Amino acid sequence: MSRYRPPAKPGSQYITPAGAARLRAELEQLWRVERPQVTAVVSAAAAQGDRSENADYTYGKKRLREIDSRVRFLRRRLDGMVVVDQPPSDHGRVFFGAWVTLEDDDGAEHRYRIVGPDEFGDQPGYISMDAPLARALLGKALDAQVALETGGLKRHYVIVAIDYE
Repeated sequence: MSRYRPPAKPGSQYITPAGAARLRAELEQLWRVERPQVTAVVSAAAAQGDRSENADYTYGKKRLREIDSRVRFLRRRLDGMVVVDQPPSDHGRVFFGAWVTLEDDDGAEHRYRIVGPDEFGDQPGYISMDAPLARALLGKALDAQVALETGGLKRHYVIVAIDYE
């Protein structure tokens, strides 16, 4: 069995100002605070001599690799990002950053905000613009009906409200 994994499809390059600030804060925390602390622990452990059975050295080096990997990812990701800080001129349609209120077949209302793939786990109700529901909603107007089929189950929604904060 091969270990090859096809490269993941890159996510959309759009992000809200709050999402960009969160990623920059994470990068600063890793680079300026956490990495120097782990480096100091590894240096102290290396000075003790035998590194083969030194847990501080072994796990510190592993943590440094994890930090460096995340820092590289964040830097590459932030370089290609487009920060969307202005709402669109047409407030009657669903675009990036919109809060959309949907009513399903049962009459229950659901409220979602369409955000970038790097920030949809931040808050409840945030969905990635790459998600099937968001792709179905993008460009639709108020009172439009949206049909979404997931896992063999077809659901219908009506757009009840669209607002940009």
